[in-house]
Amino acid sequence: MNEAIEPLNRVAIELGPLHIYWYGIIIAGGALLGLLLAMREGRRLDLPPDTFTDLILYAAPIAVICARIYYVAFEWGYYSKHPAEIIAIWNGGIAIYGALIGAVLTALVYCRLRHLPFWKVADVCAPSVILGQAIGRWGNFMNQEAHGGPTTRAALEHLHLPEFIINQMYIGGTYYIPTFLYESVWNIIGFVLLLVIRRVVRLKRGELFMIYVTWYALGRCYIEGLRTDSLMLGPLRISQWLSVLLVLVGAGLITYWRAAQKNRPRYGE
Repeated sequence: MNEAIEPLNRVAIELGPLHIYWYGIIIAGGALLGLLLAMREGRRLDLPPDTFTDLILYAAPIAVICARIYYVAFEWGYYSKHPAEIIAIWNGGIAIYGALIGAVLTALVYCRLRHLPFWKVADVCAPSVILGQAIGRWGNFMNQEAHGGPTTRAALEHLHLPEFIINQMYIGGTYYIPTFLYESVWNIIGFVLLLVIRRVVRLKRGELFMIYVTWYALGRCYIEGLRTDSLMLGPLRISQWLSVLLVLVGAGLITYWRAAQKNRPRYGE
């Protein structure tokens, strides 16, 4: 029975020699939804109408490039022997932390040049970013990557997963833990929490973004430990070390702003 399981087709559209992959479509769809959400909140907070359309034009390609550089750098043992595959992002292999680093640096420069308050823009972007991440993980699902260690079909069925997810986790004769799904669900919960917190808590400027960073990093630190495709640094994976650092930075900045910056502008100001 297992030998008959075929993975879902990674190619969404074939136009002669041109192949359009689900991976790219899903990531682009997540980015578009995030953009629409940010534009709506930006209008409410009286940010210039083109703030987020212009920002994504710069941030999206830079984020993808940085995500690929990050991934290739930590998988250099493989790519040094296969240099032609370095640009093959359609096969997967972009690191979300690399993308976030690239996007944040781009936003810093962009806000400085446009004379916009960076933390205000970052707060508006926070729910959009985590929503895009939640959707983007399904691109990993289509590529059968970002999964955890080996498991059994019975264990997956015990989680009451849909049949199409269970079948897609059958890779090379073995079932694997769907860590892509764990992270997607974690991010969806985080998205809802950010929307609720934004409305019911009197936040200071920058705190919503730092709550996003802390929430994402907490989940990523745990989920990364279930994966088998990560680079180790001592007892932890690289992404786990970075996650711990981000939790400390997020919690530290929020504490500092609350304690030492009594007159810091509120969210949206």
